[in-house]
Amino acid sequence: METQRPFTSILAKLKEAGLRPTRQRLSLAKLLFEGGDRHVSAEDLHAQALASRIQVSLATIYNTLHQFTTAGLLREVVVEPGRSYFDNNVTPHHHFFVEGEGRLMDIPADKVALSQLPEPPKGMKVARVDVIVRLANNS
Repeated sequence: METQRPFTSILAKLKEAGLRPTRQRLSLAKLLFEGGDRHVSAEDLHAQALASRIQVSLATIYNTLHQFTTAGLLREVVVEPGRSYFDNNVTPHHHFFVEGEGRLMDIPADKVALSQLPEPPKGMKVARVDVIVRLANNS
C-alpha cells in the first residue's frame, strides 16, 4: 500500500481550485479540510492555527478564508451582520444556528421545502438559497 505525503491531497485541492499552494495556505487548508465537515469562524481558525504552531495573523486568516470561498472550497454562512462562519461542506444544504452558543449544524437540503421564491430582478438569477433556522434553549 502506497502512503501519501502529508500535504498531497491538500496540495491537489488548492491546485484544482486555481490557488497557489503557499506554506500558509497549505497549513490552513490542512486544518480546514482534514477531519470532516465543520463550521469555523476566522477567530476559531486563528486560535487553532496558533495552537498548532502556525504563525499567522488574523488578517491573513480572513484573507485566506475569503480566497478559499471565492475559489469554491468553502461557503460563507452569515448568521448576523459582522458574524460569519465558513463551512467546508459546499454541497447544497441549510443550517440550524444555536443562538447563545454560536453553533451551526447542517440540515440536509431535502429537509427544507420552499414553495415559492420571488422573481429575481431583470438580468439576475437566483444563485443559491440559504436557510438558517435559529434555535434557542427552552429555558
